[in-house]
Amino acid sequence: MLTLHHLNDSRSQRVLWLLEELGLPYEIKHYQRNAETRLAPPELAKIHPLGKSPVITDGDTTIAESGAIVDYIIRRYGQGKDKPAMMPALGSADYEAYNEWMHYSEGSAMLPLLLNLYVGRLKEAGAPLHPRIDSELANHLGYVDGALKGREFFIGPSLTGADIQMSFVGEMAKVFGKLEPYPNLAAWLGRMHARPAFQRSIEKGGAYRFA
Repeated sequence: MLTLHHLNDSRSQRVLWLLEELGLPYEIKHYQRNAETRLAPPELAKIHPLGKSPVITDGDTTIAESGAIVDYIIRRYGQGKDKPAMMPALGSADYEAYNEWMHYSEGSAMLPLLLNLYVGRLKEAGAPLHPRIDSELANHLGYVDGALKGREFFIGPSLTGADIQMSFVGEMAKVFGKLEPYPNLAAWLGRMHARPAFQRSIEKGGAYRFA
């Protein structure tokens, strides 16, 4: 049985959404952040040395990193009969674009969002950094918004792992109040959150402040 080790208000929400989209049998083990520090509980370190979420266990296999998890689940469980493929065919032009979005999410797009979060906690001491952070946010969010112009999904005519992986980028931008200048990104995020599988993931995962 595939098990998702799910931390509240974390990237593991998108893995839970993927599992619901695929209609897979799975077990969910819940972990709660410390209310004061917002850190993950020490119990997660027993599953993976980093003590972070998401983590999945599938038999003897343990995988951390949301991109690696999304890729594993789609390759192993998303290609069967009566299952949505969730990824383009290997070697196709769409696959190369898909693979780029899968890496771009955490490799590039999340950095200015995380800097905005952490530097914001410095209050006045962080003020000199905000112009550069805002510039990078505009650069990346503008790029994503442009890529979604006239498109329902990031790749092709249906939902793929690229949409799953990019969801946290849109959600963080929304929480920081940065979505208004980017109507394509905002509309895409609204469509993703309206999907029945995403709604089920919230019901099963618990309160999610980024929804």
